[in-house]
Amino acid sequence: MARRLVEAGVKFVEVSLDGWDTHENNFERTKELLALVDPAFAMLVKDLAERDILEETVVLWLGEFGRTPKINNNDGRDHHTTGWSAVVAGGATRGGQVIGSTNEDGTEVVSDAVRVPDLFASLCFALGIDADEENYSRSGRPIRVVDDGTVIEELFKA
Repeated sequence: MARRLVEAGVKFVEVSLDGWDTHENNFERTKELLALVDPAFAMLVKDLAERDILEETVVLWLGEFGRTPKINNNDGRDHHTTGWSAVVAGGATRGGQVIGSTNEDGTEVVSDAVRVPDLFASLCFALGIDADEENYSRSGRPIRVVDDGTVIEELFKA
């Protein structure tokens, strides 16, 4: 359905799957969720590529934060805002790379930290949107598209 919407000219499509807040039973729940997401994400990217529209489409897969590397007493993983992952495909991005890393136990970022505003600025760059543009609320308050973000150049290098 997402691919069909893109083909029809829809500019932004959001597909969501709830249930990732795995404070309990993390391993079984994550296995079940990934069984749904992995093949769907792969098929979307494949469909877009086969129809020659992946290069003009940005596909983003992420949650609002990461999960702790430490397993809690409920066989779950709690919120971890220090280290999180996102998958970006298509557009002018270069695939097959990992940007940034954590220490051995995953508790802190040790190289190439990517902040949320940096990811958003990079998405704007990929989509041809001016990340510095200001829009105004009804009350006249200025709101920038992205506040203080820097494009992640490695994401786009050939």
